[in-house]
Amino acid sequence: MTPKLVIFDCDGVLVDTEAVTNKIIADFLGRYGLTIAEDEIITLFPGGTMASVGIEAAKRGAVLPDGWLNAIYDEVFGALRHGVALIAGVDALIDNLLANGIAIAIASNGPMQKMEITLRPSGLWSRFEGRIYSGHEHGPKPKPDMLFKIMADMGVAATQTVMIDDMPSGCRAAQAAGIRCFGYVADGDPDRLDGTGAIQVQSMAEIARLLSLRGSGSLAKVRL
Repeated sequence: MTPKLVIFDCDGVLVDTEAVTNKIIADFLGRYGLTIAEDEIITLFPGGTMASVGIEAAKRGAVLPDGWLNAIYDEVFGALRHGVALIAGVDALIDNLLANGIAIAIASNGPMQKMEITLRPSGLWSRFEGRIYSGHEHGPKPKPDMLFKIMADMGVAATQTVMIDDMPSGCRAAQAAGIRCFGYVADGDPDRLDGTGAIQVQSMAEIARLLSLRGSGSLAKVRL
């Protein structure tokens, strides 16, 4: 069934921030007693908040100083201001959804400031403005609270909603909310989404086809 609303995660679904962020996290934790390879970050801290990274890192031996959360965000924001790439095909998928009369929103565990930094240069910030939700304000995934808030604000039922996420936390939030979920696994180990109920996809064009969107064959770009 074609949905009335598609909710996007941000990092790893709209913008390719994870390589930059994972390097900063690995370097930062290494200064405070926990050595982790960059490619292990996504496994050890899959899609949580930065605060939850600190909790898990402390369990593993990191001794983080007071104010560490502000310090690491300063590093992350500074790096992201140099620019990030859009996930392949996502701009065309958004165009196609809007051309088919389907509403869009964002549900991210990241802070609003980070999303503005990463989304504004491409124009995605303005396209989603007013429909951008952060787990810092509405409860982080895997809790379903943020998704319930979005659906209530937009007057759309769970059966009419689709979620696109690349992390277990987001897919589990969708599962808890009764929302159909596409798990984007073009990058990283697809096994991370096992047991989440997500339909695994390798591309944004595949999502358009699965939603039976008009124009999904070409994903023709119609800017609205």
